[in-house]
Amino acid sequence: MHILFIGYGKTSARVAKQLFQAGHQITTISRSRKSDVHATHLIQDVQQLDLSQLAPIDWVYVLLSPGQSTPEAYQQTYLDSVQPIVTALAAHPVRRMVVVSSTRVYGQNAGEWIEDTTLLQPPDTQADILLKMEQAYLSAYPERCTIIRPSGIYGTSIARMVKLAHTLTEYPNRHWSNRIHIDDLARFLAQMIHVEHLQESYIVSNGQPQLLHEVVQWFQQQLHRPLLTLTSEYETGKRIRPKRMQDSGFKLQHDDCFQDYLALLQQADVN
Repeated sequence: MHILFIGYGKTSARVAKQLFQAGHQITTISRSRKSDVHATHLIQDVQQLDLSQLAPIDWVYVLLSPGQSTPEAYQQTYLDSVQPIVTALAAHPVRRMVVVSSTRVYGQNAGEWIEDTTLLQPPDTQADILLKMEQAYLSAYPERCTIIRPSGIYGTSIARMVKLAHTLTEYPNRHWSNRIHIDDLARFLAQMIHVEHLQESYIVSNGQPQLLHEVVQWFQQQLHRPLLTLTSEYETGKRIRPKRMQDSGFKLQHDDCFQDYLALLQQADVN
């Protein structure tokens, strides 16, 4: 198959390499020069996308990310790009459109368990934009579009957690957090091409919610820092159960985030 990646970052590169090794032709679209030898790289603005010179495209992955977290940046990156992408692909025999969104579209924030079919309740403008993007692609490619909603992606940097470990002395409440290793996310995205009947959407998460203050305390222990104190038992956040991903038979290779964090700490030799 000829597979197109619109947006080419750390996750896309991992997926593309796996699909190339499986014998597929890979083309990528990004705003900056890329050098991976397993793909043909094109530098284009998605708002002015031109795919007219490409060989017929069979499968598309859309993995875009805004330069900022503002509503304006989300609008431009996620929603305003839908129509230019759909228009540019109109002449191609697209069999499947895979769009990476976020579990942010689930607005539950009191420690609730959520699954793929949980009611979508965007809690803010950015989440509402993500949901509108999902709906636009599902409308443009009925029965040919799959939305992927990853939880917190980790595996490339621990800088944020190390900073929290050094700076936090207390935490205001019990906040549930969820994560997926970038390599597991990439493997799931790559293996989708072998699934005969894909669902309309999948949450991709390791299914092991963690209280954020406990994760920071773990880092503080490793770094020999004083442990923060929890100031209330009030619960926020959500606990994610990726039922469709689990039912698909997909097996995680990174089911213990603390093993991964320890390996990253050792590599970084952080004190």
